[in-house]
Amino acid sequence: MHRLIEKPARVSEGHCLLKIKSSAGQSLPGQFINIRVSKLNDPLLRRPFSIFSHEDGIITTVVKIVGKGTSMLADSEPGEIDLLGPLGSGFSIMKNSRVLIVGGGVGNTPLYFLARALAETGCDTTFLYGARSRKFIYLADQFRNRVKRFIITTDDGSEGKKGPVTNSAASLLEKERFDMIYACGPAAMMKAMVSLAANTPIEVSVENYFGCGIGLCFGCAVETADGMKRACLDGPVFNGAVINWDTMPD
Repeated sequence: MHRLIEKPARVSEGHCLLKIKSSAGQSLPGQFINIRVSKLNDPLLRRPFSIFSHEDGIITTVVKIVGKGTSMLADSEPGEIDLLGPLGSGFSIMKNSRVLIVGGGVGNTPLYFLARALAETGCDTTFLYGARSRKFIYLADQFRNRVKRFIITTDDGSEGKKGPVTNSAASLLEKERFDMIYACGPAAMMKAMVSLAANTPIEVSVENYFGCGIGLCFGCAVETADGMKRACLDGPVFNGAVINWDTMPD
């Protein structure tokens, strides 16, 4: 059974936090859940949401409000929820390594769960948190408390460093060496990070729209050097270097 235990809380402009009591098995950082708001009123397809954390039977996720379904979800009341998950593949968890995490917008969500896991394995983690402006930044203190170095960037300069998060990543990578890079956010951002990574391994969590969420519809197919892969089943986490980024949706 899955139950929304309290009304979703707004954590920044256009974003809310869901807390769901779930009987599902433990999630891995990078996995997702697929939600239908109501069996009667919601459109046919569920919507995928990255897992922000999963602890003591409580799954949390951050929802970006962009349309009818997510607006319904943001306004939903406590009660049973139609949910599948955890689904998909997770990130590789490094041990005692120097790692760089780069997030953009709602793509920061699965990276918090990752940062927690890396902290538990003794990693020295730098987290670059990108947002369009200060008003879209959510739960920054929680991120900051899980990593050694936390840097905010905003496109408009209203908080932290001004400019795309990839600019700050480029500056760091010119001066420092990392054992692994992780990224999640808009496709253009992740494509740029793959180029910046050069010979450093990089894993990305793609944000394709998932229809069924269990690999049946192929609506989330990703073209890779190893052929077409289903993001919901083979991903959403992939080796960034094998993706054909020119075919990825914006």
